[in-house]
Amino acid sequence: MNTYPLRPTFAQIDLGILKGNVVAIRSLVKPAKVLVMLKANAYGHGVEGVAPYIEPFVDQIGVAILDEGIALRKLGISKPILVAGGTLPALVRYYLQYDLTLTVSSYEILEVAEQVASAAGKKIKIHIKIDTGMERSGIRWYESHPFLEKSLECQNLDIEGIYTHFANSETLEDGLVDKKPAFSYASQQLSRFEEALAFYRQTGVPTPRLRHTANSAAILNLPESYYDMVRPGVMFYGVYPDDEVKRPIRIEPAMTWRSSLVYSKRTLAGNPVSYGSLWAPKQDTNIGTIPCGYADGYFRRMSGQPYILVNGKPYPQVGRICMDQCMVDLGQDNAGLGSEVILLGKHPTTGQRITAENLAQWAGTNPYEVMTNVSARVPRVFVNEEADKRL
Repeated sequence: MNTYPLRPTFAQIDLGILKGNVVAIRSLVKPAKVLVMLKANAYGHGVEGVAPYIEPFVDQIGVAILDEGIALRKLGISKPILVAGGTLPALVRYYLQYDLTLTVSSYEILEVAEQVASAAGKKIKIHIKIDTGMERSGIRWYESHPFLEKSLECQNLDIEGIYTHFANSETLEDGLVDKKPAFSYASQQLSRFEEALAFYRQTGVPTPRLRHTANSAAILNLPESYYDMVRPGVMFYGVYPDDEVKRPIRIEPAMTWRSSLVYSKRTLAGNPVSYGSLWAPKQDTNIGTIPCGYADGYFRRMSGQPYILVNGKPYPQVGRICMDQCMVDLGQDNAGLGSEVILLGKHPTTGQRITAENLAQWAGTNPYEVMTNVSARVPRVFVNEEADKRL
């Protein structure tokens, strides 16, 4: 597990921290089940290492696209896998072949799933998606009852779940509802979801076994949204989804993006650094070169804004970030070839930290994009520091 790559730049993933985050989430939402989202290469953390380790500690796994679900099965993952994104009729047969849970958002996919399952003499497990205000996918809540009635006619479908997705559950809005903080649009979406669920009460038909609505922000802000299962995404990886969310539990980031200096030189005052000659030192200074650039996901648009930890101390990144390299101004400090670099994460000795939120601010985006854009050519190294301490 601790085999390090030839490349100096790599992302170190602490699996023990991920487990600790799951334990914390479970303690908050119990008795609800926990489905962790491993889409987008486990939010950039490396699904090949994260999935096999975390599988015993979760109830289900979620992905965005069919290919991700198939890849998990080929990794040997046996837990239920919900594919949350949409699909095409011709692809439905793969859900049966790989025992994946199909999200059904339209009459057409419902009918095709029933036909495919009937022809195979097997059942396809489905979750019905209700659109309560995202306007992205799903049956609109005010049109849901005829659809739910139609679903009951499908004898070859195992309707395990029904769910919706929040458009905004991050921000506490002004006002109080029953002396509780009001999240007006998210609360409205919950009410619409209940309108859809009313179909089962009115018909006397049992509700699907798994009702779920809560993403990371809703887990933190809206306990009433837990239902039978929650779907942590970004918080599983140790990042809070927004500055304004409540923080009833502590989570820790699992990724440390590491590198090393591969060159260090004295640059004279007035000599510009990197493409475009955008920056030059006002006095003689030491410039270090780091083998990481925008092809690795260290965004070019951040040029001149970040600080980078070298031997645990923060230094400004200077000049334009290149495809494969970036430069850091070491001032009058000496840091030689091979000096330790942290682009994201906490230095264990000095306590200095660069967060996903920092990178997001410098790049003008959010932490989700920061993590999922750490490119495939950055090796993932999986460690378990808590387990190592016990050895």
